[in-house]
Amino acid sequence: MTETLPAIDPGRTALLVMDYQAGILDRFPGADDLLARAAETIALVRSHGGHVGFVRVAFEDADYDAVPPTSMMGARMVSAGRAFHADSPATAFNQKAAPQPGDIVVRKVRVGAFSTTDLDQQLRDRGVDTLLLAGLSTSGVVLSTVRDAHDRDYQVFVLSDLTGDPDPEVHEFLTRRIFPRQSRVITTAELGRLLG
Repeated sequence: MTETLPAIDPGRTALLVMDYQAGILDRFPGADDLLARAAETIALVRSHGGHVGFVRVAFEDADYDAVPPTSMMGARMVSAGRAFHADSPATAFNQKAAPQPGDIVVRKVRVGAFSTTDLDQQLRDRGVDTLLLAGLSTSGVVLSTVRDAHDRDYQVFVLSDLTGDPDPEVHEFLTRRIFPRQSRVITTAELGRLLG
C-alpha cells in the first residue's frame, strides 16, 4: 500500500542543509552531484516561500576545552586537531549550497542539529512545523536530527537523495527501515510535486 503524503505548507516548512561543509563533503564520492541537487532544492524551497536553514559542526577553543573525557565525538574532533575549528576552511559551507541573508544558520558541537543550538527556537519563531532534512551523514546528523525533531513534534521529511553515508548499505537500511518510523522518506522529485 502506497502512503498518501500530506500537503506541505511552504510558509511553515524549513529545509535543513546539515553538515554540507568542506571537510565532510570531501569524504563523499559524487559530492558535486549532491551539491548540484542541493542547490536546486534550496532554490525550489525559496521560490515557494519556504525557509532554509544551514547547520555545521565547528568547534571554538572553549568547545574543545569543554569536551569531557567520556565523549566519543569529542575525542574524534580533538584527534582531528584544528580541522574542525570554526575558523578552519574544512568547516565552511560550500558556496554551491551556502546561506543567504535571512536564512537560519547554526553551529553545533554535537552530532544532532538541535541539542547544542538554538535551532528549535529559530524555527518556532518563524512558525515552522515541517522539516525537510538533507545531510551528511545519514547515520550521524540525519539519524540524530530525525529522532530529535520527531520528539519535538515536527512533521519530518528526509530527502533520501540529499543524504549520504560513507557506508551505502547503512544509508539504505536507515532510509528504508528506520526513518519511516518517525518521518517520511521522499526524493527531491517528490518534494517538487508536494510543493508545486
